[in-house]
Amino acid sequence: MTAEEKRLEESRLRDIHWKRWGPYLSERQWGTVREDYSADGDAWRYFTHDMARSRAYRWGEDGIAGLADRHQRICFALALWNERDPILKERLFGLTNREGNHGEDVKEYYFYLDATPSNAYLKCLYKYPQAEFPYAKLVAENGRRTRKDPEYELLDTGVFAENRYFDVFVEYAKAGPEDILARITAWNRGPDAAALRLLPTFWFRNTWSWGGIVRQCKAARFTKIPNLAAIEAYQPDYGNRWLSAEGSPEMLFTENESDLEALFGLKNRSAYVKDSINNYIVNGKRDAVNPAQAGTKVSFHYPFKIAPGASVTLRLRLTDYEPNANLFGPGFESIFTDRIREADEFYAQRLGESSTEDGQRVQRQAFAGLIWNKQSYHYEVKTWLEGDPTMPPPPRERLKGRNYHWKHLYNADVISMPDKWEYPWYAAWDLAFHCVAMALIDPDFAKEQLILLFREWYMHPNGKLPAYEWNFDDMNPPVQAWAAWRVYKIERRIRGKADREFLERVFHKLLLNFTWWVNRKDPEGMNVFEGGFLGLDNIGVFDRSTPLPGGGFVEQSDGTSWMALYCLILLSMAVELAHDDPAYEDVASKFLEHFVYIADAMNDIGGEAGEGIGLWDEKDGFYYDVLHMDGVHTPLKARSMVGIIPMFAAETFEPEDLAGLPNFRRRMQWFIDHRPGVSERIDMSQKTDKGSRLLLCMVNRKRLSRMLRYVLDEKEFLSPYGIRSLSKFHADHPFVLKLNGQEHSVDYEPAESTIDLFGGNSNWRGPVWFPLNFLLIEALQRYHFYYGEDLKADFPFGSSQSKNLWDISCELSRRLTHIFLRDGGQRAVYGNLAIFQKDPYWRDLILFYEYFHGDNGAGLGASHQTGWTALVAKFLEQSGE
Repeated sequence: MTAEEKRLEESRLRDIHWKRWGPYLSERQWGTVREDYSADGDAWRYFTHDMARSRAYRWGEDGIAGLADRHQRICFALALWNERDPILKERLFGLTNREGNHGEDVKEYYFYLDATPSNAYLKCLYKYPQAEFPYAKLVAENGRRTRKDPEYELLDTGVFAENRYFDVFVEYAKAGPEDILARITAWNRGPDAAALRLLPTFWFRNTWSWGGIVRQCKAARFTKIPNLAAIEAYQPDYGNRWLSAEGSPEMLFTENESDLEALFGLKNRSAYVKDSINNYIVNGKRDAVNPAQAGTKVSFHYPFKIAPGASVTLRLRLTDYEPNANLFGPGFESIFTDRIREADEFYAQRLGESSTEDGQRVQRQAFAGLIWNKQSYHYEVKTWLEGDPTMPPPPRERLKGRNYHWKHLYNADVISMPDKWEYPWYAAWDLAFHCVAMALIDPDFAKEQLILLFREWYMHPNGKLPAYEWNFDDMNPPVQAWAAWRVYKIERRIRGKADREFLERVFHKLLLNFTWWVNRKDPEGMNVFEGGFLGLDNIGVFDRSTPLPGGGFVEQSDGTSWMALYCLILLSMAVELAHDDPAYEDVASKFLEHFVYIADAMNDIGGEAGEGIGLWDEKDGFYYDVLHMDGVHTPLKARSMVGIIPMFAAETFEPEDLAGLPNFRRRMQWFIDHRPGVSERIDMSQKTDKGSRLLLCMVNRKRLSRMLRYVLDEKEFLSPYGIRSLSKFHADHPFVLKLNGQEHSVDYEPAESTIDLFGGNSNWRGPVWFPLNFLLIEALQRYHFYYGEDLKADFPFGSSQSKNLWDISCELSRRLTHIFLRDGGQRAVYGNLAIFQKDPYWRDLILFYEYFHGDNGAGLGASHQTGWTALVAKFLEQSGE
């Protein structure tokens, strides 16, 4: 084991709590549902960025490059001031959903550079302009622009001209699980000396203002060691902690309490409030901070004038033991040296050596983002709906408003977030992909996350999983079974041992969720499923999450295919578990047969006694959604990812996989013999010396070959950077549906959406998305595993280059990774942004966006979506560059 692997093992066994402290602060707590106590549910307006510096949060905390304990009771982050801004820079600024012309958007530049899963080493970078931060200009210009215009970014304002900014690096290294070192280094990249105030800040999350808890947290100046700037803090759950800072900074104390006077014109409960340090530094109010040097929030104030090209470094240490004179001796730097070396050793062990330094850089930053995007997430829906004892009661409209069906939900855990500014809340299907990427470096955390969603205080009593906090009732694709199966197999490869307890535990919870889908989302009982937009936002003609205009409903190709995949994964799990417990053979038979029923329905709705209306279009050779209205069934012939998802439902079994399962094999043979057409779903044509191999698939070989003509055609789905979410064919041939005198259309939009229909900062009408590309690549690999060299396709379609499906999957992987790799000095992810392509202080900093331009690979949407976009590290591991 490497040193980091030993720490992970100690954490797994709960011998040493290496993960107690980590980057668990949110990057945006304002504007979230949790903090919204309005009648109309307008979270962005109820709690704004401008309020955040003065108003205590109810459910969490935010900060820049922050660190917290796993319950977010004690917090640490960096505040800055360039002596020009109107406010301290205590949190990242961005536009609300209404302010951005393409939805909400963070307007800062920050980068996660490195991290290890135990949080023993963490490093990030924040770029802070020396000019006044253009808050008003960003709001005004983006408000002026339309959906057809590009977003107006911080770089566009000119504040980074002539390199007039600070590069502020924040690093953490653990000498022990409760001994955390912080090193903050600020470089002046500009041509002139510039002023910078650095204010490392320690505070307690306010848990006492809401009733039922007496405030016991306190911090005060520690005076036992002369010339040492330190505080002694007490928190009931953790006891005493000491934070020491090198040098002789001014120490500014206040309380983490709302400034009621500034916010509402009311009398403050305390003379010292949340924004007192801001008022002291920026506004010069000398009496704003507590002269007794005690409180629940404290900043160490370091004013600097930094010469051009020069840097300053701060060193701090948070310990569970009383400070001594050697805190900042030679051993301080050696701990950082050791942790960085150990991080290198760990990643070399887990990932191998990528062919280039640039490939390794992309992998490390992808995993760093995945780790930095963890957040201590708190949300008790019943309390949130009913209000707190010491606060005014919330409006009665809330009791039947957002999330009122989820009163059982009690969240208080460290969870992997999609993006801690853009999406600082968990999303069920995002989290599944996070776990697959995370399993490469920390399978224990990946398993914990998957189990967490199924716990009784998350999963609804009816078996539904919570989608995300804006609407827990929304439908996400049911990919948790796939993720659990992949995590199980990845861990088995890494550790050489299968975790059957995890597999059995998650399997039983998946049964509950599968039953919910069957009972709630198959409206006619025909094994054809609906699920609303299912995470694909604006991909369809209609808003699939609301009643259709004029009535009717849509049979969804993707909804039905997700359920077919769900069946196959549960079948695979049952087969695996049946080798130890024969009782699972019956369950395996159930999912085999249920898969066939779904696949039959997908291809022939109604069956022998029905109308024979399938989602497969024989003429086009593609799957479409079908609109049912007034007895008329209309295929919605927009070629999109909706029609490719059926390919995902494919699974192979070797003869030895089924050996020792006589009951299952006997039942399967009976089913094949007595069920007409089963051979379309169960292929046993391939043999080995041990017997027949087995392929279960929604899309048989003949249809697969026809579909690949679209998927691998550069005029359709195949982009230089992966598979588009909508065919480029629709750029010149939009799909138009005339219904009740109105036209509804879908056309190819490779970048941001230009329409309002779920088109904020997520567009599925042409861009490349990592999660579905990942599933498609895996499906091609499974088909290749079964057919081998017997099945090939032109790649690209129309060329004379015939490749097997494994080679095609590898080529698709490489197209996706080359979004980020520097090819010929250019990274496609940054498009024509010259500073990111050429400037030595920018060109090796990677942002992992939500989705990517369908033609040129430029990053779009949320800029730190290292949740599922961290899958690029998996592509690099398995397919190289």
